[in-house]
This record gives sequence, C-alpha cells and structure tokens, in this order.
Amino acid sequence: MLEKKEAYYEKVVLVGLITREQPEDKLEEYMDELEFLAYTAGAEVAKRFTQKMDKPDPKYFVGSGKLEEIIQFVEENEIDTVVFDDELTPSQLKNIEKAVERKIIDRTQLILDIFAQRAQTSYARTQVELAQYEYLLPRLTRMWTHLERQRGGIGMRGPGETEIETDRRIIRDRITLLKDKLKAIDKQMATQRSNRGALVRAALVGYTNVGKSTLMNVLSKSEVFAEDKLFATLDTTVRKVVIGNLPFLLTDTVGFIRKLPTQLVESFKSTLDEVREADLLVHVVDISHPSFEDHIHSVNEILNEIGSKDKPTVLVFNKIDNFSYIKKDEDDLTEVRRENISLEEWKRTWMAKSGNPTLFISATEKENMVELRKTIYEEVRKIHITRFPYNVFLFEYFEEEQD
Repeated sequence: MLEKKEAYYEKVVLVGLITREQPEDKLEEYMDELEFLAYTAGAEVAKRFTQKMDKPDPKYFVGSGKLEEIIQFVEENEIDTVVFDDELTPSQLKNIEKAVERKIIDRTQLILDIFAQRAQTSYARTQVELAQYEYLLPRLTRMWTHLERQRGGIGMRGPGETEIETDRRIIRDRITLLKDKLKAIDKQMATQRSNRGALVRAALVGYTNVGKSTLMNVLSKSEVFAEDKLFATLDTTVRKVVIGNLPFLLTDTVGFIRKLPTQLVESFKSTLDEVREADLLVHVVDISHPSFEDHIHSVNEILNEIGSKDKPTVLVFNKIDNFSYIKKDEDDLTEVRRENISLEEWKRTWMAKSGNPTLFISATEKENMVELRKTIYEEVRKIHITRFPYNVFLFEYFEEEQD
C-alpha cells in the first residue's frame, strides 16, 4: 500500500521597509498581502522582519544589523526562502543571497511564480513565460547560480530550469519569439472580439480575490474556476448572459494588485484590451477587506492608465456576509462586539454615494442578486438603445409584460 505524502510548504520569512513614501500602516497592509501571496504560492510564513529607513540600502536593501538578525533566524529555524516586499536590484539579490545563503526572491518573482502555477491555456502560459524571461534577463548570472544548485520551489518555476548554459543572446531571441507569438494571438483575439457582433460588452474588473469569478458563475450560470486565493484565474472568460429579454457579453478578467510587476502589465495587455473595449464595467470590491478603499484606488489608477476610467460603471461591493466592525458604547466601558450591517444601512453609507450605480451583495450567498441583475439590465439597456434605437419599443413591451 502506497504511503500518502503530506503536502510540503516552504518555510519563508518576509522582509519589508518603513520609508518616507511607505509609512508603517501602509507597510503592514503590504506585508499582509505578501503573506497571502506566499500562502497562495505554497509557503508557510514563519516571521516578518521590518525596518525603518529613509530609503532601501543599495547593497543589502536592509541595514547590516537587520541582515544579521535575519541570517541568525533563518539558520536557527531552517528557513528555506527569504521574500522581500519590494523588487530587488540584480546586485542586491546577489549580495543578499551570498550573505544569507538561502533562496532570495522578491514580490515580483513571487507573483510571477503564482502566475506560472495558475496559467492553464497556451496563451496564458506564453504571457507568463514572456514576463519571466524579461525579469530574468538582467539577473541572468545570479539565476544560473540557482540552477546549478538545482533548487526548486517558489520562485524557481518557469523558463530555463534545464538550460544552464543559456546565454543572454538566446534569452533575447526567446523574448522576441514570444512577443511575435503573442502579437499573432492578440490579432486573432481582436478578430474574435470584432466578430462578437453588436452585443453590449460588460467586463468584471477589480482587485484580485474580490469574487469576480464567483459573481461570473452566478450571473452566467456557468462554472468558471473560483477559489479563495490570489489570482485564482488568469485566462479571460467570456460568457453570453441574458437578463430579462436582453442578451449581452460578460467578461471575467485577471485581478489587479498593488505593486503589479511591469512585466505582467505588458504581457497581459490583451486581457486589458477586453476592459478597454468593454461598453460597461462592473467594478467588484471586497467590502470585507480592511483595505478595500485602497483597492478601489489601485483599480481606478490602472483603469485610468489604460483609458477606461470614464466608462459607464456599476460599483458592486461584494462579501457583505463577511463584513463586520467593532462597535463600542460612548463610555468605552462595554464589551467589544462585532455587528453585521443590514442592506438598508449599507445604502445609507458614503459608499452608496459614489456617483455610479452602487450595489451591496454576497455572490456566495446570492444575497441581493435580484437588485444587481436589475441594475445591470438597466445599464446595458441604456447602451443597447443608443446602438439600436428601434428596439426601445420591444423593451417597453417586455417591461409592461413583466409588471
């Protein structure tokens, strides 16, 4: 009888800096996110190390005293990997690895690793491979040192694991080849988008892990993969949805994240094209996340960068079933309790005054989905009528029948 193998989790420590541009409370949020990224990649976080500095040390990122503290901890606790919250320069990577004698990766490499795990289709794998090679090129000497030691695990998936002798010229040739391949696929996808007819196109956008895929499943009655991990889905999914008598196309896109590697933004531009070409955006927000306001800002920044911030938008605050807050009496002497907020209370909050149609829902519990469908129907109808004015009579007849 075969023995059942237990799942192996790499033991990692996280390292981040408090700087003038990144105060302590902001770093704490980033480190929480970095820990979730590490968990998604298959790691167990043993400890966090933080230090206050004006700017990162050019040689070791952290100060020499903090570096000694990290070295002592990783040796005493058999730590596999040290993960830095910011992207390290090639020289910092080389210096830190020589001093710590452990695998060193940064946030960018961690995200690239998760993308490598999650890529399912040939197109997504090509996008990720291109991003990995572009990250790899300036760090080539250091990476070959890794490969000679035959280390695996987080940050080591992807290109070049069996090609130790590969030089920069071959890497550049591979990057050129991948870019040409993506251009050809992008051209095909653009043709596919143009062949979808005159149906109104809506796109689900939002921070990673806010419940876009779950909402996609509810609205389209399909089975898009959804999981409570970051970047659960990478591939763009398009479904035809009918609400009332009105058909439209709904697209599920890859989630955004703060400090998103520039290599991935470039590689996944075709996914962003789905957002650019959408008629309506459904911006999904995880209301239960303590940093949801920052998430809204981060998504809006990316939308602004790709010229999509002024599109008609429905703002959907998801996961209201998970939201709670701490309520205290005015004298602050009573026991702290966690209270749930009703739908009517949500509608009286500042969030309901965004200027866009705003909904509060739970996609998993299917709470307030009737109102969401009605709102999306109304927004799609507005766009559809401007495109097909003669259809207005059909809509009026249908709505009278519904009443």
